[in-house]
Amino acid sequence: MKGAEAAAGKKMVDGYGRRISYVRMSVTDRCDLRCRYCMAERMQFLPKRELLTLEEIADLAEIFIARGVRKIRLTGGEPLVRRGVIDLFRWIGAHVGRGLDELTLTTNGTRLDRFAVELAEAGVRRVNVSLDSRRPERFGHITRGGDVAQVIRGIEAAQAVGLAVKINMVALAGINEDEIESMLAWCATRRIDLTLIETMPLGEVEEDRTSHYLPLDVVRRRLEERFALKPSMRSTGGPARYYDVAGLGIRLGLITPLTANFCAACNRIRVAATGTVYGCLGHDQKVELRDALRTGGRGEVDSRLDALLAGKPERHDFRIEAPRPAVARHMSVTGG
Repeated sequence: MKGAEAAAGKKMVDGYGRRISYVRMSVTDRCDLRCRYCMAERMQFLPKRELLTLEEIADLAEIFIARGVRKIRLTGGEPLVRRGVIDLFRWIGAHVGRGLDELTLTTNGTRLDRFAVELAEAGVRRVNVSLDSRRPERFGHITRGGDVAQVIRGIEAAQAVGLAVKINMVALAGINEDEIESMLAWCATRRIDLTLIETMPLGEVEEDRTSHYLPLDVVRRRLEERFALKPSMRSTGGPARYYDVAGLGIRLGLITPLTANFCAACNRIRVAATGTVYGCLGHDQKVELRDALRTGGRGEVDSRLDALLAGKPERHDFRIEAPRPAVARHMSVTGG
């Protein structure tokens, strides 16, 4: 990796006293699927010349770790489509146990069977897999052509090498709401936790998000008619509220950006593949680190991070009924 170990720096605390210990770093805005709630069918992706190099992403990760970040998640788009990305996992993974507690991955699972062994060898222990349906035709509709069997093979490959898998499922009214119970039961047979997510108004897509918005308080009440859900004592520090599902031996997470704001304990920032850092998923408050890293070095990066933290919003303001998305950028640009 380029450069020496970043020197220890001051911790990252925002203007509301929240300690930032978790960074989500996007390695690309590209994806091999086109999920209807996430992307437009004909996406215009960023020119590759605008992206950070893998070495620069690793250098930023070192700076974050030096400033007290304990968990880094690599995301996209789909991170495993970027050429050479396993080298990045190795570079950052070398810090696990030496300042970094955990390196994780969010993936659509399409390439997980190919990379599971190398991810485990690089120090990854947990992966989140986005899976909104197990029905082939429905999965193909949601993703505009994806093959669910390929994703299932990826999940099996990940578990075979000892990676803990969690499924992320966006709950969509009229599309997959009738599959939530069966998804929970299927996850239980594989000892996989399930997290349900409300659709978020990010970026312009062809679909009408309002018509597919499914409040998770409604879903929880439906599930409680069949399952005993007990609030879990375990917390990841993230936005999900977890429940132990009696009799199934797994946890159910609910991420509710619209029905129950979770920002009071926010512990994260997000780095786009261009080096733009956002203080909040639902706001455009940001700083640019790519040129700072290239020309100003560590001192300039630290200065800009301090400015970001000072202005980090208290909370997002997602409203599904708003005439336009909360922000123009798509989730894949920010790092989903």
